[in-house]
Amino acid sequence: MNIHFIQHETYEAPGAYLNWAENRNYKISFSKVYENNPLPDSVDFIDMLIVMGGPQSPNTTLEECSHFDAKAEITLIQKCIANGKAVVGACLGSQLIGQALGANFGHSPEKEIGVFPITLTEDGIKDKKISHFGSILNVGHWHNDMPGLTKESKVLAFSEGCPIQIVSYSDFVYGFQCHMELTTEVVSLLIESETDLLAESKKYKFVQNPEEILSYDYNEMNEKLFQFLDKLVLAYTSSK
Repeated sequence: MNIHFIQHETYEAPGAYLNWAENRNYKISFSKVYENNPLPDSVDFIDMLIVMGGPQSPNTTLEECSHFDAKAEITLIQKCIANGKAVVGACLGSQLIGQALGANFGHSPEKEIGVFPITLTEDGIKDKKISHFGSILNVGHWHNDMPGLTKESKVLAFSEGCPIQIVSYSDFVYGFQCHMELTTEVVSLLIESETDLLAESKKYKFVQNPEEILSYDYNEMNEKLFQFLDKLVLAYTSSK
């Protein structure tokens, strides 16, 4: 398996996604766009594209952020989907997948930062790739927005603060508004990137304070993510 990551910022690190790929000895490549790495010209070498999060939105322009080319990333996602590749998006990545399929992203009803439960929908419980999550699972969050939906897509999970947490766009294409890849190391980087998380935790219902976020054990959500990715790989390779 050839796994290609698009990473938008140092603090939006792939975390458990990268751990999973390394532990299974998959071939790994990166487009670290914050270092001005180019996006791939071809998708031939890619089996799975994983698009990470970031403070940007799909509407962010090159004038606003010179290292983030939303149109180019959307084009790459479209190429991967058209060529039957597996595509997974986290947060901003999930919104870009929706945009690539013609579904505009939206603003979440609530800002969510920290660890809060998601609830699987009926479609989520039926989806064999995530049914092992159980009906309710605590996962990481760090967002204001949420992905758009196509006619064919299915919402697999929601939270109290956001109605669209996990989306299946097709058998090989999934968007995760939530951050199941979080580890203590990644959380530390994210906290450093926030201007005043402690003040926000007192202002917003679904924003936790830094100490609470750092104290959480992320192993269970990471393991659930690993199982999802293994199932996605199995479905992908079985189709070839």
